[in-house]
Amino acid sequence: MLKLPKRLLIPAFAALSLTLPVHAENHQNSIDDVMVILSDSSTQTQGMAMVLGNTMADQGANVHVLLCDKAGDLALNAYQGESLKPNDLTPGQMLRRLIKQGASVNVCALYLPNSGYTRTDLLEGVNVATPVDMSAQMLNPSFRVFSF
Repeated sequence: MLKLPKRLLIPAFAALSLTLPVHAENHQNSIDDVMVILSDSSTQTQGMAMVLGNTMADQGANVHVLLCDKAGDLALNAYQGESLKPNDLTPGQMLRRLIKQGASVNVCALYLPNSGYTRTDLLEGVNVATPVDMSAQMLNPSFRVFSF
């Protein structure tokens, strides 16, 4: 074990404290915007993505959701899905909660032309993504991107 003279201990501890991360009790995340990209058809995966999206929104994040492939069905007015325990909610119901919280929700640009649905089949507040807008958000360093 290294032994330092007492006169060097205080400067050594002071220097060490400058290199350690600070964990304040009221630590705030520096990420304000998150994008949740959901394309998985699994009900549990869809549900977990929506649970996390709602939780991030509850914690103050601006949530942006991009729904692709079968996950786009969550954004349909006629969506009927399987309820998940423990709250007996469908992923679509959780998506509706996100929309009510102000989340930006889009279906992929390829979803409508390849599904047979139209814009009128989508929930109010759901838009069709453009590749230019989505890629700009994904490349924006202030966004965290999560994919399910």
